[in-house]
Amino acid sequence: MIETVFLALGLVLIVEGLVYALAPSIIEQLLAVLRSLTEDQRRLIGLVSITIGVVLVWCAKLLGA
Repeated sequence: MIETVFLALGLVLIVEGLVYALAPSIIEQLLAVLRSLTEDQRRLIGLVSITIGVVLVWCAKLLGA
């Protein structure tokens, strides 16, 4: 179980690091867009992201991960 948590965290850090390393200017644009959103819109984006993440983890478990 703990190895799955470490694997998931490692993959998240790899993806995050790639974005910062390969496209830092896009991060600046993304932050500007996020600042223009209301708090409720940002909360909704977070909830949708959580939902998609849970579905992906559930599907991975069904497939035997």
